[in-house]
Amino acid sequence: MILVTGGAGYIGSHVTKDLLDKGYQVAVLDNLSTGHIQAVDKRALFFFGDLGNENRLDEIFKSLPIKAVMHFSANCLVGESVQTPLKYYQNNVCNTICILNKMLEYNVKHFVFSSTCATYGVPDSSVISENHLTSPINPYGHSKRMIEIILQDLFNSHGLNFVSLRYFNVGGAHFSGEIGEDHKPETHLIPNVFRHLQGKSDYIDVYGDNYNTPDGTCIRDYIHVLDLSRAHILALEYLVKQQHCSEIFNLGNELGHSVLDVIKTCEMVTGKKATIRFLERRAGDPPKLVASSEKIKRLLGWKSKYDLTQIILSAWKWHEKYPDGYENDIQ
Repeated sequence: MILVTGGAGYIGSHVTKDLLDKGYQVAVLDNLSTGHIQAVDKRALFFFGDLGNENRLDEIFKSLPIKAVMHFSANCLVGESVQTPLKYYQNNVCNTICILNKMLEYNVKHFVFSSTCATYGVPDSSVISENHLTSPINPYGHSKRMIEIILQDLFNSHGLNFVSLRYFNVGGAHFSGEIGEDHKPETHLIPNVFRHLQGKSDYIDVYGDNYNTPDGTCIRDYIHVLDLSRAHILALEYLVKQQHCSEIFNLGNELGHSVLDVIKTCEMVTGKKATIRFLERRAGDPPKLVASSEKIKRLLGWKSKYDLTQIILSAWKWHEKYPDGYENDIQ
């Protein structure tokens, strides 16, 4: 039995479905503060509750043969983390410590952590490897890096095995069209382009058009949510096979696409034309950020399958089906 925390969220719901499709038994713990009950696969056992509720955690760990935890229950808005840092340290750090304590108490030895390339801060290299200095510049990045440090300490002291996966921009949806990306508020580029093309906003705001890149806009690493899900499952299988493991892997397509590349691909897929409003650069936005995936290719045999067009095609399929987000949602 695999416990997926945050399994009603965007990434967690895709990992839950893929685990079930591969024959795993899955339990989901989510408080639905940002997740969606409609996104949870009906084959999973669903537990409503907070990660910091020890009684709820005891109920789950006592009643189920949990063998591993896959952790997606973080708050993840950089701007919000700057405005309300204690919210991020409470949930992303303190509540994660709660589940790590329960894992030690119930002798659960395998932990897959959904981390972020925000742990690197503003990198001094356009292609980032795991050896790059970690120097987060916001509470969100700090909170994720804190957990990585705690995980290494627990590996050293208690033999808690872990894999931490760092990635930048996730996009796309399940090819069935049943689950996709629905954040409130939405801060990600691809769904916001779709919102604009569906007539829900007047402009697409692009921050800076004078970077030292081919079209003047920032270049970022985009990865399909199903490629990301597959990496998490490979990480789980690697932990179980190795039995003594503490690893950090970057995930990315190693190509990078500019903001205008993304908008133009959305236009091509939808057959609609976007109205772009160029604004001043945002502070701290590097011209190019791409994650090297050489290490995870070498050790886990993972590589991305889906390109930017497939990311956007699958996302559009979901957005056409759910133009206003999940129906009959409970939050």
